[in-house]
Amino acid sequence: MSVAVLEHPEPWSEDEYFALGETANRIELIDGSLWVSPAPSKRHQHIAFLLAKGLYDPAERAGLLVLQDVNLRLAGGRILQPDIVVADTDDVGTTVEAAEAKLVVEVVSPGNAGTDRLLKPQLYAAAGIEWYLRAEQPDDSVELHLQRLAGDHYVPGLVASPGQALASDEPFPFELDIAALLRRRRRD
Repeated sequence: MSVAVLEHPEPWSEDEYFALGETANRIELIDGSLWVSPAPSKRHQHIAFLLAKGLYDPAERAGLLVLQDVNLRLAGGRILQPDIVVADTDDVGTTVEAAEAKLVVEVVSPGNAGTDRLLKPQLYAAAGIEWYLRAEQPDDSVELHLQRLAGDHYVPGLVASPGQALASDEPFPFELDIAALLRRRRRD
């Protein structure tokens, strides 16, 4: 990141945020501040890819699009980049509006646990996104937590652990098998 970015003297506008262009880091805009994090781990990315793959066909049958690492505008000055967004949108442009998002998915890693468990759900809820799916990585496993918006916050819903599948009819019918998320490519 350039010195000009680090020495920016005032809150960032959306225009300035988008002028940064594509970067190797994940950069999000929250109330005029840039939140920068390095690219997720290979395991994190693999789980996100497998989740997107598992959601793709069911979402498409419902007329929805599955996008990874897309700009999600929650409000003016709030643009996050969730791991996955399932939205009622087209594939033109760089930004999904919160009103188009039907499901937001975050894969929790040690370096972003507080953000994905506390801050982001609050921001997604404030934007009115009805469904939030959090993928936890305890030890060498995966757990899925599907939560639904109730008023101004998410309430716990379905949970799936190893040996189980997460099946839901909302926000569209889908089923995610935990075993499929534990596939690994290992070198011998």
